[in-house]
Amino acid sequence: MADETTRSSRTAEIRAVARQDPSRAATMLEAFIAELFDIPVAELRINLDQYSLNSLNGFFRSGEENYFFKFHQEEGEEDMTGEYYRADILSSAGLPVDQPVHMSTLPGEQLLIYRRRSDPRFSDVLFELDQKPDADAIARARDSESDLNGRILSIARSTLQPISEEEAAAEPIHRLFYERLIDLPGGAYPGGRFAKFYVGRQFLFPDDVSVSWGEIADAAVTVNGLRYRATMRQAFDEAHERYRPANTAAAGGIVAHGDAHNANVWYERGDTRDRLAFFDPAFAGDKVPSLLAEVKSTFHNIFAHPFWLYNPEMAEERFTARVRLKDGVVHFETDWQPGQVRMALLEAKAETFWKPWLAHLRDEGLLPADWEEIVRTGLFLSPTLVMNLNAGEGADRHNPVSSAIGLGVALSAASRPIEGEDMFTRFFDAVRPE
Repeated sequence: MADETTRSSRTAEIRAVARQDPSRAATMLEAFIAELFDIPVAELRINLDQYSLNSLNGFFRSGEENYFFKFHQEEGEEDMTGEYYRADILSSAGLPVDQPVHMSTLPGEQLLIYRRRSDPRFSDVLFELDQKPDADAIARARDSESDLNGRILSIARSTLQPISEEEAAAEPIHRLFYERLIDLPGGAYPGGRFAKFYVGRQFLFPDDVSVSWGEIADAAVTVNGLRYRATMRQAFDEAHERYRPANTAAAGGIVAHGDAHNANVWYERGDTRDRLAFFDPAFAGDKVPSLLAEVKSTFHNIFAHPFWLYNPEMAEERFTARVRLKDGVVHFETDWQPGQVRMALLEAKAETFWKPWLAHLRDEGLLPADWEEIVRTGLFLSPTLVMNLNAGEGADRHNPVSSAIGLGVALSAASRPIEGEDMFTRFFDAVRPE
């Protein structure tokens, strides 16, 4: 591990350069890695990766060995508390995790180096199946997901413990949720990515429909004809209170990866059955609030696909969407829906993790009465804070179609429809303890 001294955020600088000049960023990274770990670095290549929303990854050669690198960088991370990259916690507990050969956990210089694998990431396997469904391959992917969920469930059961508010607040997983709602270090709300992406901004939807934050924030929400309980502002305000770190201790803490979206999972092919293994445990912990631990992976691996979150240009080509604001109601209409492989993963996640896990928490007296609202909050925050879903003022990667799809999906995750059912109500009804 690199010497723990305080330095400026070189990873933030390199990540910013990479957006405009990948070749220059690669040269900077070669020098950075060589200095950080005192190893020779050559032929470094940065991956142009749609999943690297807050990180960079790629390959390089050192002597006769080939390596894979990845780093995660959060805005204002120098003001954050807690440790990053505690892979040893996951390994010691029995979770399948690839161990880095070099690691730096310094704020602003967080970097993992792995021996290069020939295995694909699970995200890449699934992306191909989104485009060309294959029943046998989908069945194998579902089985591997079920096997991993079984392991996650077993470790969660064996490591579950009551935790204090202070212990809950010390876990780094809050950087994925609460700390993206506020300004650091002061904690002002609205702040962080929430304020940067949405508050006071102009939203752009298909057919040149332009709506201000003031108009959309307090409008009642309908998605494909269903009216929902929460407005956009209410969903964020409730998240700010519900995911305040000290408020997340009620369901106990567990050993968990915390950010196991499938771009952080290797897909190891076997003769008859395939295997999944984690890497990049930037937010791992041993007292991760238990209802938050698998929320991000559930959303990003299932409801973000096909295409709209990570490949918005493909969503624009393949789906249609429309948004209308009328009489204080914002209407989202779209023909997007999860594909065959994503529904298979949802069934696996529900059957082999969420349903037995919620039943276990209930049996242990650790299931809060508002558990569904807690999980829904995480599902809502996962896409809205991981990147800017707004295609209007301050737009980043999204276009009007993908923005309409994404905000519609996020808002239907945030609360139940007043009447009727959708894919989220069916999921929650399926996992509800009997």
